[in-house]
Amino acid sequence: MKKLFISAVAMVLITFAQAQNKSILPTFGIKGGLNFSNIIKTDNSNFQTDYATGFNAGVFVNIPIISVLSFQPELMFSQKGYKSNRTGFLGDGTFKQTTNWIEVPILAKISPASGFNIVLGPQISFLTKTTNKYEGTFSSSQQTKYEADANKFKKSILGGVVGLGFDLTPRVSVNGRYALDFQKNNENGTTETPEYKNQVFQAGLAVKF
Repeated sequence: MKKLFISAVAMVLITFAQAQNKSILPTFGIKGGLNFSNIIKTDNSNFQTDYATGFNAGVFVNIPIISVLSFQPELMFSQKGYKSNRTGFLGDGTFKQTTNWIEVPILAKISPASGFNIVLGPQISFLTKTTNKYEGTFSSSQQTKYEADANKFKKSILGGVVGLGFDLTPRVSVNGRYALDFQKNNENGTTETPEYKNQVFQAGLAVKF
């Protein structure tokens, strides 16, 4: 995980240095917004889940390449997860899992028209924390199983991002994105936690300096 993180940061720094050498003036900014996340099950279609709400926040640098194309690496904090209503002889209730990530999107930003842009590219996500919340009559054995499953989650995952942005002013813009993990968060599913990939819809605001 550390090697991937160092490589991603190094890529950003090298690109920034090259841009400086070519007298390309980058712009910096901060961004944040809401996440609406769920999971895509790969081994248990009967495991029903609902969207969970979280947030994202971070910084970015935009480096122009040509008039309609720029390079935009970002460093983000992002919350993902899902909710699930569980009913069975071991207990009934609502389960919510929240996973916290540090993410490094490496994006191409295309501006086909003034004030409108499209972003797309890969991102590397680093898991920092998993929180399970139980409401109802969950048994202690169920809770123990959820915790054991979470300990097996991958700590770094490759994914992709695509999104749209609109400039409200030269410095303020709104954006919407969809992000999907290319890798499963866990290799071995259980009755409590199936094999799955994270997906998240994002809506937010960005401010340039």
